[in-house]
Amino acid sequence: MGEKWTTANIPDQRGRVAVVTGANTGLGYETAKALAEHGASVVLAVRNIEKGQQAAARMTGEVTVQALDLTSLDSVRTAAAALRSRLDRIDLLINNAGVMYTPKQTTADGFEMQFGTNHLGHFALTGLLLDLMLPVPGSRVVTISSTGHRIRAAIHFDDLQWERSYSRAAAYGQSKLANLMFTYELQRRLAAHGTTIAVAAHPGVSNTDLIRNTPAALRLPVTWLAPLITQTPAMGALPTLRAATDPAALGGQYYGPGGRNEVKGHPRLVTSSPESYEVAVQQRLWAVSEDLTGVKFPAVQSQQNSGFYQPSIARTSPEMA
Repeated sequence: MGEKWTTANIPDQRGRVAVVTGANTGLGYETAKALAEHGASVVLAVRNIEKGQQAAARMTGEVTVQALDLTSLDSVRTAAAALRSRLDRIDLLINNAGVMYTPKQTTADGFEMQFGTNHLGHFALTGLLLDLMLPVPGSRVVTISSTGHRIRAAIHFDDLQWERSYSRAAAYGQSKLANLMFTYELQRRLAAHGTTIAVAAHPGVSNTDLIRNTPAALRLPVTWLAPLITQTPAMGALPTLRAATDPAALGGQYYGPGGRNEVKGHPRLVTSSPESYEVAVQQRLWAVSEDLTGVKFPAVQSQQNSGFYQPSIARTSPEMA
């Protein structure tokens, strides 16, 4: 793919409803802003209502705010119920919000913070909203991962919550690997319906607030080098926007920056780690996630012998994003 995909390539979004988590700042803000500018009715699903309202005021178009704290399943259920009461359809659910390299801590439900927020919170939200999407032609669930999913790439079923030992980087990597496995398994389950698809994206290395939890030894060098090794949130949001709006996108695809090691650049199709495509692990993670969250997805059963689209392009080995 030689073209440089930008927001100018986003088709008219009028009549579409988009819910974007973590949309008051950074990548989520830029994603929501672009969708609203192209005519979508956008809901900013955010933890801090005041900051969400301030973000909405800086956008043009139809933009509203919904309280959502992904670290609490009670909040996820409350937010989903509120969205169901005010919306009769959802065209785009963009699972963008996340935390990175947090110190060891747990969510309100006792889950390790990164796994609980990045994966389980979004898993539950998607399951609770999916029946507003299934009847909508062209609807998409877009989940944001990271090249960090390659860090000690595994789902640690023997210690999912990192109770025996804790590594910020490995826990983050597990949560981002879970985001991809969720996307691929969800697409397998959606394949029989033919309307909604699941797509993944990653932003490369973007200069956002996520850096605040980076270990101190890395924070200063990264800050100094930021102009050289990072891209703006607006550029980092492009893979998400392409996954959400490109008419050619297929279920199970993964978009990231097209530059060297997927660090920067305009979005293109990329591949994830070999571990992310392991079907048995995807299905085991799904079952565990249902048990942990208590959320069962509506009318989407796993197709044991059904595959999903896996782009046949050269695999790259970026270090981290």
